[in-house]
Amino acid sequence: MQDLKARTKRFTVDGLKFGASLPKREDVIIVARQFMRSSSSVGANCRSACRGKSKNDFVAKMGIVEEEADESAFWLEVLEEIGFAQSTELRRLKQEANELCAIAVASKKTARGKNDD
Repeated sequence: MQDLKARTKRFTVDGLKFGASLPKREDVIIVARQFMRSSSSVGANCRSACRGKSKNDFVAKMGIVEEEADESAFWLEVLEEIGFAQSTELRRLKQEANELCAIAVASKKTARGKNDD
């Protein structure tokens, strides 16, 4: 779990740096702020999940990680569509958001047990 905590923290830091580096156009500012909020929530909620008081608490927090990682990928897709498709960092962050989403889903399934969905 320490690896996941470090990975989601790195995603948060990288997301904030990326968002801050974007052009200061009105449309980009709006999307960048949304992305920075959702990407920072990934790291914070993963950390909170690791301190969960129960299995249900862990599953709930990992559900938030899943949602926020997916939302981060969404905002990155929006950035692509408004003109940032050539950014290597955007593509890397989008891949990481999708991988973190998948990890959160798998973690929830493992925590709930194989028979639960």
